[in-house]
Amino acid sequence: MVGRMKRVSFAEFGGPDVLQLLDAPEPHAGPGQVRVAVRAAGVNPVDWRIREGQFQKVHPIELPAGVGLDAAGVVDEVGEGVEGVEVGDRVFGEGSSTYAEFAVLSAWAPMPESLTFEEAAGYPSVVETALRIIGQVGVRPGQTLLASGASGGVGSAVLQIARDRGITVIGTAGAANQDYLRGLGALATTYGEGWVERVRRLGSVDAALDLAGSGVIRELVELTGDPRKVVSIADLGAPELGVRFSGVAGSMPEALAEAAGLISRGKLHIPVERSYTLADAAAAHIDSRAGHTRGRRVMVI
Repeated sequence: MVGRMKRVSFAEFGGPDVLQLLDAPEPHAGPGQVRVAVRAAGVNPVDWRIREGQFQKVHPIELPAGVGLDAAGVVDEVGEGVEGVEVGDRVFGEGSSTYAEFAVLSAWAPMPESLTFEEAAGYPSVVETALRIIGQVGVRPGQTLLASGASGGVGSAVLQIARDRGITVIGTAGAANQDYLRGLGALATTYGEGWVERVRRLGSVDAALDLAGSGVIRELVELTGDPRKVVSIADLGAPELGVRFSGVAGSMPEALAEAAGLISRGKLHIPVERSYTLADAAAAHIDSRAGHTRGRRVMVI
């Protein structure tokens, strides 16, 4: 008899109302994979961008589709060829359709002992993205990096990882999140009218990251003087201005290992701003899309 589970999915592209919590067949671990009983799943902006169909031209998916990339849970199936992990291990990692009671992960690492499942679910894609784009933008120790839209999950990771590498960071965020950015070691300022001049008063910018897709690519190029020193993870129109759009995941196992090391050294902490149940997936997407996040949002199963 095929096992059944609860899973959030959507059968058409659209707003949060297309999300449904349905009974679905349990997935199973294939070669090189593990299955986890999901305890928590990360809520990422890419989740609602996929649901809206924004990425169909670059990364098409077939419908109906599940939702979610990140998860923390307990291994209950180990696929062929997988070594170093056993049923019962607590892991966090990346897979597909993680807004569910069970999910298959293609990359994982042991959960740091200091983290709860809820906390751990907020790290995988966020840290991989932060590490990838810091590398792509070519910023070096002693230089200054501008992170536009810095208070969310990726921004929180970027600020801490960059500071750990000896990079000065300027972060923009809403007025309510200025102290949060400063607490992560950033020079902080608000976005909105006059923000470019406010950034200039904080220092010259060697490289910049667009984390929110708020239409600031031209200004970031102006501040750095070179479109090659700007990377966006949120503005699909960035390449039209010579700026790299980096929406493709890189090497997740190495990123997870580095994240675990940073967490264990007390150099990386991303708070969970709010938790949701699977039944509240639509609300999670509405809140994520509205922005102004401080840290991470997660689903708790």
